[in-house]
Amino acid sequence: MACSTPGYAINKIEVEIEEMDASLGAIQPATQARVTEFQRFSRVFFGRKVVIFGFIIILVLIITAIFAPLLVPYNPYGQDLAHALQHPNSKHWLGTDEIGRDVLSRLIYGTRTSLMVGVVAVGVAAAIGVTLGLVSGYFGGWADNIIMRLIDALMAIPGLVLALIFAAMLGGGLKNIMVAIGISLVPTYSRLMRGQVFSVKGADFILAAHSLGAKDIRIMLRHILPNCLPPLIVLVTLQLGMAILTEAGLSYIGIGIAPPGAAWGSMVSEGYRFLLMNPVLSFAPGLSIMLVVLAFNLVGDGLRDALDPRLRGVL
Repeated sequence: MACSTPGYAINKIEVEIEEMDASLGAIQPATQARVTEFQRFSRVFFGRKVVIFGFIIILVLIITAIFAPLLVPYNPYGQDLAHALQHPNSKHWLGTDEIGRDVLSRLIYGTRTSLMVGVVAVGVAAAIGVTLGLVSGYFGGWADNIIMRLIDALMAIPGLVLALIFAAMLGGGLKNIMVAIGISLVPTYSRLMRGQVFSVKGADFILAAHSLGAKDIRIMLRHILPNCLPPLIVLVTLQLGMAILTEAGLSYIGIGIAPPGAAWGSMVSEGYRFLLMNPVLSFAPGLSIMLVVLAFNLVGDGLRDALDPRLRGVL
């Protein structure tokens, strides 16, 4: 039969080889177009314009805080009673306050205070809260009961009131305010970390580490903590805005940054008395607080979408 001739067999083999080459050619571009994790993160994070807007605001905040001495047009603490309560003009773009200090200069220096409070307070809260949550979730038992009952007691008090209590106990000043705000944010980190530990510690690689004789401290720091970082990073970003807002609230009621320090909350409080005469004194720092808190929330939402594909949403 013709189908059994050697020529036919050779032709059939050549056709199969050509089909394999075609299939490999179709697979190769897909392999070359493989997207890295960083590319995926960048595409998702910068995929929404509101996230880019928040990222730009935070970037401007950081640059302004670093180069504040070079950006201020006047001494933010210099008084000029002869030119007090001036409206915005060519010399003072945002006017002057009740003792003649340039509002724009104090607003620029206030970025340093806000950024420092946010970073240090969140750092204190993350360090204490993550440690407590890690110990509580990993060991369980009496350690979990003691730590969680303490956290429950702190969560029963509103965050601003809790920060107010610790600020009153420690006293005013920048350092005490940062510690007070940090302690008030601890319960959120403890609860989140405890829940993450519960979801990770039963995994196979944790059981394998136990079977190999790894110590508890090594398992917690080497295996559990790194797998709990994505939601913690998102929480840190969101809490930065909360810490800045809390500091502004404490400064507004007079327990925050002591005068003559430049703080946005105290500037809002000082300008409140002249709200009808010169509203810029309160509106300028108030708008700054609003934009910065909004920016951190937008960036935190973008990080949530980029770090956890299951929670990707549309704003």
